Amino acid sequence: MGQEISATRFSPDDVGRFRQRLEEETRLAQQRFAQGGFVSGGRVAGFELEAWLIDRHHFPAPCNQRFLERLADPLVVPELSRFNIELNSTPQRIEGKALSRMEAELSGTWARCMAAAHAEEVTVMAIGTLPTLRESDLDLGSMTPSNRYVALNREVLRARAGRPIVLDIHGMTGSTDHLATTHADVMLEAATTSFQLHLQVGASQIARHLNASMVLSAPLVALSANSPFLFGHRLWHETRIPLFEQAVECGDGAQPGGRRVTFGRAYLGDDPTEIFADNLTRFPVLLPVLSDTPADAYAHLRLQNGTVWRWNRLLIGFEARGEPHLRIEQRVMPAGPSIIDMMANAAFYYGVVHLLATRAQAPEAAITFEQVRENFYRAARDGLGARITWLDGRTLPVTAVLEALLPLAREGLRLQDIDEDDIDRYLDVIAVRLRTGRNGAAWQLAHHARHADLFRLTADYLEHQRSGMPVHEWPL
Repeated sequence: MGQEISATRFSPDDVGRFRQRLEEETRLAQQRFAQGGFVSGGRVAGFELEAWLIDRHHFPAPCNQRFLERLADPLVVPELSRFNIELNSTPQRIEGKALSRMEAELSGTWARCMAAAHAEEVTVMAIGTLPTLRESDLDLGSMTPSNRYVALNREVLRARAGRPIVLDIHGMTGSTDHLATTHADVMLEAATTSFQLHLQVGASQIARHLNASMVLSAPLVALSANSPFLFGHRLWHETRIPLFEQAVECGDGAQPGGRRVTFGRAYLGDDPTEIFADNLTRFPVLLPVLSDTPADAYAHLRLQNGTVWRWNRLLIGFEARGEPHLRIEQRVMPAGPSIIDMMANAAFYYGVVHLLATRAQAPEAAITFEQVRENFYRAARDGLGARITWLDGRTLPVTAVLEALLPLAREGLRLQDIDEDDIDRYLDVIAVRLRTGRNGAAWQLAHHARHADLFRLTADYLEHQRSGMPVHEWPL
């Protein structure tokens, strides 16, 4: 959502001209793929981490502009709300000590963020949804000043004919909790912070990798869940999933393209750029900002793609010398609980997705897309307690699936020549997390069951996060 734009109001003529450019660029992307014009080699990793600024009372601190001015780090940028920021990585070729280099960079950036935040008498925190967040924190006064965000809010509400956003989330299996509320704007999206992984592979391999990412979405979200509380309600283990889907809902569910945060409708076929054609035909233009760049810059295609938030998203990017590449943005995992936990999640993903995407039998041949999508929502709702349908057709505890995938993660990392010490460091964290059944959501739920105090939960979480320990070692 971060690309800035030059306007906040649009005319029907703007929409028409934008659509013409979008059609041209979509055709060009499809032609280029057919002709082998996207980068054909290389495996490159990266991440985006969204985080919170909070005050000494553990409420959101809407001061990201002062914070960012003080920090002056191009890797850290604003997000939708004044109390959110985004930390980015430099791309790393997947080989050798790539994972530990990513961890070192994230640790260094995080340390600089903490220092800058403390100078503003606030602090930074990585968690999917903040337990102490109040609905009153999410108003337009907390929006980061940005044409993009102003326009996004206006256009989403226009698409809804002015109707407020409706939030309706029933609790996890076994819970009677239910959150039903309405909100006047898109600021609900600011309650959802994630750890997004990027994976660039050769264009001919991208469809297999994106399909494998979809298959892996349920195990990944169960493994990493860290968002069980919203506005005092105990909801899904990863409440961020239904929250984000409903926060920018542009229609009534029956309207074509109304739900712009989506798991999708089908696996990719042989031509991955068909997903951009789907963006063109199914999703009305939301931000018709015209660019005078040439068609092969894909400015309009990329802006339209940036307003369709698939949980596994295909992106067009560019190499240093200007050649276009295709890459995956894996969006299912939340921020936190600790840096080592997030990097362990990344190692698991990069290992397993490589193995699944390169094996002789594609995993998508063994499980339907509908089953994969249903798995995803079950895992988001019930975390490590979920049961999902797996590749052999059996319905299993997701923990059994994760235990079976762990050696595949190790093998996949070895096949990519990842350093053995890195493999041990990160996958050992996953192994112990599975043995203890303790991810971020499980820790938060256990803490709340013992103390029934969301402020104490937030304070203890912050203290443990600062310790650097993985969440399975956190005391209650």
